[in-house]
Amino acid sequence: MSVLYEQISKTLLPGMYIPEPLRLLFEWIEDNGTYVDTKNGRIGSLFPEQEQKDGWTDTERPGGTDIQFAAEGNINMKYWFRHEKPEMLSRLCVFAKTGGEGSMAAFWLDPADGQKIVHLGSGSGSTLVCVLADDAVDFLRLLAIGYDEICWDEQFSAPPNQPGEILIHPNVRFQNWITKTFRVTIPQTAREIVHHPSSMDSEDSEDAFHRWVASMTE
Repeated sequence: MSVLYEQISKTLLPGMYIPEPLRLLFEWIEDNGTYVDTKNGRIGSLFPEQEQKDGWTDTERPGGTDIQFAAEGNINMKYWFRHEKPEMLSRLCVFAKTGGEGSMAAFWLDPADGQKIVHLGSGSGSTLVCVLADDAVDFLRLLAIGYDEICWDEQFSAPPNQPGEILIHPNVRFQNWITKTFRVTIPQTAREIVHHPSSMDSEDSEDAFHRWVASMTE
C-alpha cells in the first residue's frame, strides 16, 4: 500500500473511505516518484517538481494541472468555517491543495452519507465552493483536462490555454494513464464534470455542497 494512501487514510472520519481510483492514483504517484517527504508527511503531485521548474517561463510551463495531495484531514476547517461544530467537522476531510493561494479539495459526507469530492476556495483568491465530482474517476478526468489549477471556475466553460493565459503543456503521461486505466475519455471543459460551480457569496446556488456550507455558517 502506498504511503500517501496510508497517511491520508489515518485522517478519514467515520463513514469515509479512499475510493479505489484514488488508491491507484497514489500508487501511480509513488511509482513515478512525483512526491516529496516532509516532517508533516508525504506530498504527492502529478508531475516531477524539478522538471516543472526547469521548463517554467513567463509564458509557459509543462506539467498540466498543478495539485498537491497530502494528509490534512479536518484540522484547519475551524479556521475556514470559524467554528468547530461537530456536525461540520465530522463530514469533511481535506486531502489536496488545489491552488497556490490555499484552496482545498476534500471528501464530504453529504446529508444522506454519500461521499463526494468538493472544493473549498481560500477566499483570498479562489472563492469556488461546490461539488467538484460525484465520483473519483470524474475527479481524475477533471485533473487530466490540463487547467493550470482547478480552483478558478471562471475558466471552466472553456478549454485550457485561452488567449492571455500562460500556456500549460498537458501532462501526457498522466492523461494516458487515466484513459488506459479507467477506459474513459478526457473532457474538453471542466463544466462537463463540475455542474454547479458557485462562489462563496452566491445566494441561489443549485450546488448541494454550497447549500450545506451555507447552513453551517448561518
